[in-house]
Amino acid sequence: MSVAPPVVTAAELGVDDEERPARTLSGFPARLVGIVALTVALLSIWQVFRPLAQGSQYYLVVFLGIALPLVYLSYRSWWGRLDRADAPSVLDWVLAAIALVVCLYPILPVTFGDAGGGYNAFLDRQGMLAPLDVAMGGLLLVLVLEACRRTTGVILPIVCLVFLAYGYYGGLLPQNWAIAHAGLDIDQIVDALYNSGSGFYGTPLDVAASYIVLFTLYGAVLEFSGAARFFVDLSVSLFRRSHSAAGRTAVASGFLLGTVSGSGTATAVSTGAVTWPILKRAGYRPEQAGGMLAAAGVGAILSPPTLGVAAFIVAEYLDVSYVTVLGWALIPTLLYYLGILLSVEIDARRIHAEGRAPADLADGPLPTPWWKLLGRFGYHFSSLIVIVVLLLAGVSATRAVVYATALALILAVPDRMLRAREANGPASSTGETSTDGPSTDGKSASGTLAGDASTGDASKGDASSGAMAAQPSTPTGLWTRKTLQRFVFEALRALSLGMRSALPVVAVCAAAGVITAMTTKTGLGAQLASLLVRAGSVLSDDPAVVLATTALLAAIALSLLGLAVPVTASFVIGWVIIGPALLDLHVAAPAAAMFVFYFSVLSEVTPPTALAAVGAAAVTGAKAMPTMWSALRYALPAFLVPLMFVLTDSGQHLLGRGALLDVLWVTAAACVGVAALAAATGGWILGLGAVGAVPRVLAGAAGLTLLYPHPTATAIGLGVLAVAAAAGVVERVRHRKATGTP
Repeated sequence: MSVAPPVVTAAELGVDDEERPARTLSGFPARLVGIVALTVALLSIWQVFRPLAQGSQYYLVVFLGIALPLVYLSYRSWWGRLDRADAPSVLDWVLAAIALVVCLYPILPVTFGDAGGGYNAFLDRQGMLAPLDVAMGGLLLVLVLEACRRTTGVILPIVCLVFLAYGYYGGLLPQNWAIAHAGLDIDQIVDALYNSGSGFYGTPLDVAASYIVLFTLYGAVLEFSGAARFFVDLSVSLFRRSHSAAGRTAVASGFLLGTVSGSGTATAVSTGAVTWPILKRAGYRPEQAGGMLAAAGVGAILSPPTLGVAAFIVAEYLDVSYVTVLGWALIPTLLYYLGILLSVEIDARRIHAEGRAPADLADGPLPTPWWKLLGRFGYHFSSLIVIVVLLLAGVSATRAVVYATALALILAVPDRMLRAREANGPASSTGETSTDGPSTDGKSASGTLAGDASTGDASKGDASSGAMAAQPSTPTGLWTRKTLQRFVFEALRALSLGMRSALPVVAVCAAAGVITAMTTKTGLGAQLASLLVRAGSVLSDDPAVVLATTALLAAIALSLLGLAVPVTASFVIGWVIIGPALLDLHVAAPAAAMFVFYFSVLSEVTPPTALAAVGAAAVTGAKAMPTMWSALRYALPAFLVPLMFVLTDSGQHLLGRGALLDVLWVTAAACVGVAALAAATGGWILGLGAVGAVPRVLAGAAGLTLLYPHPTATAIGLGVLAVAAAAGVVERVRHRKATGTP
């Protein structure tokens, strides 16, 4: 039985899509953080079935009160001598204690003069805060921004400060400016942030505490159950004799592992550690392979059944079920992966034609056949299926994911038994080569619930991204008291790590409340939306031109915004500013929301800060910038398809909205358009071979035309594509005559 390549996590590389790596804790801090994180995880599950009687905002107060101190203990301050990499400093302990008091202050049943008095008394003072209330709210603002800085960097806190400055100094702007307002004083700002439903305890944090944490816990347990290893093994096995096996394996692995990690960068890094040796043997250059891994990893965030963090906010803002959002994402996901797979096929044929290496896996040891893997471990798909079935049956997303988590936890038992049997039984002498690594147990049951010196970083890269980490073994057929204790401990540790991996998202969502509160209080969103529409009308008064120009400007703005702030914050800012502009132009709310969602996510493959590409380049040893451009080529359809949502009413058919025949013809036209774009960017028309500049330009023009969802544009696009194919045939005939080849 062969040993799988070592897995490099995003945390080990120091990169991730929304966070800096967490501290490597040990000793008492590790035990404390692990136990508290487990408590928050269990509280979030309890809230699903037995909500706190005081309401959802009360739960958010408690949730933030426990989670925010964990950020200070788990993440470095980067303040020179005040910082420690292996344990919290004295300052971190002090800030954690202050965060605990400040967050829980609104619910403390203690009177402090005209302040305090418990939760109901605190709400009664809305709009008329006591001085102590204002002081506590101001402290919480500073603590939230500092937590956000520690986990995601300085850009988002700076953006929040700009919005705060606008709220406070807006009255000093010339009153003839569209964005001028009366100005807010400190009391009004703190009241909006601390004692309302649009600030710290607004929709972003509500989504994080009610949905995101549960799906993060599910991902951690799914990895613990052995499902992640199975997904990669299955991907390797499925395409072992295919002409383009290596590329297909990388793409399939990225798609399947994305359901576990929920992180584009982490997925690219994890799959790259396993598939890069295969890609290298198949003739892929480092930059080419890195671009493919990055695009496949980011695509997983755009794909059902989990999607990305911002998808939960879409459901909340539009007041629709999460399964509805999943339905909207089905066809765009098909188009995205169609583009990647077509590019993979083109790459395989070009590599084969250039004779760089055999573009298949049949020249080495064969992995375990896919049907045997399905027979042994196919049950790992059941928890994903359960989520979809329960959502379709009307069960809430929160309950569906909890049930799926419980099922994944149960399935960890047969996984350990089967892998232990394979490791110790006669399978190793059958001549099959398994992709499974050796079963090892890195910790005993006397360890800690959090990452320590022996387990590594417990950030998102560790809890949700080290997807192929070796699973602990169980003696063949035996479940002794010791192994049972170890299993229970490891299950609890998975929940704890899952909660820790969600801490950066919690900090981002709390900070996003600053942006939404200031936008709501000042009316900034409507004013900026109006300015965007005016900019779109500069070229023409024609409504179609105005909409197209506005959509293009919005796409550019979202792409630039995503370079500086995490996906979640990018969506929140984009929705409150760009969303109204699209709605004013009579774009349907689902189309506008998905447009903002897609462009918020795609910043991970947008140069010059495409973190998914940076992570993949670190694995393959490629240069970062060429890898980014390669990733952009693979992900090109993802940048163009969202524009289809908003350009015409027919674009909504790509979201599965409308009559079935309408959905089918728009989808078919888009598929042909994606194929044309793949031919243009790859310089290869399937069935013809390599083509020159003229066919490529024509194919690109055809692809862009086909992606405009209108019958006339579709007919023109098909005609241009036919001309491109004819030009390719002419080129091929001329080449054969010139070289004398048959």
